[in-house]
Amino acid sequence: MSSPSKRREMDVMKLMMSDYNVETINDGLNEFNVKFHGPKESLYEGGVWKIRVELPDAYPFKSPSIGFVNKIFHPNVDELSGSVCLDVINQSWSPMFDLLNIFEVFLPQLLLYPNPSDPLNGDAASLMMKDRKQYDQKVKEYCERYAKQEDITKSTADNETDDDDITDEETGSSDDEIAGHADP
Repeated sequence: MSSPSKRREMDVMKLMMSDYNVETINDGLNEFNVKFHGPKESLYEGGVWKIRVELPDAYPFKSPSIGFVNKIFHPNVDELSGSVCLDVINQSWSPMFDLLNIFEVFLPQLLLYPNPSDPLNGDAASLMMKDRKQYDQKVKEYCERYAKQEDITKSTADNETDDDDITDEETGSSDDEIAGHADP
């Protein structure tokens, strides 16, 4: 490989030529979304997620940033940001790995074998350790509610309009508020 940019192109093209639907952002190869299906024979089977991928300039020597766009209930995925806690991506990344590894091995393994002892979602981790049956039910409920084909289509439109829909009441601020209290 002569340069990181050629490797980036090759890895993204390999992902596009596989069975994954890849949607580039801003017509570049640094940011894109990938349609990801929950692994067969798992609680997430039947779910469809949009995964946001951001490749740093130093890719493949530096790991990509990976996050779920639509909601998922999982101990190792932050419910609000969608960030993923996965050692192989965050700490032990190697240039030997490519984007296909993430979608064919790392993410399916994450969903099949959650690690509640290293959580990003404390509620999911706690529920998984205390009441596995209720945890399983909540995972399936999230899949039904947030992980259908129409949800990944809708999540793009929502992200584009979210900022415009926030009012002063929702943010808890207004021009009439005073920044601090006067000393008595």
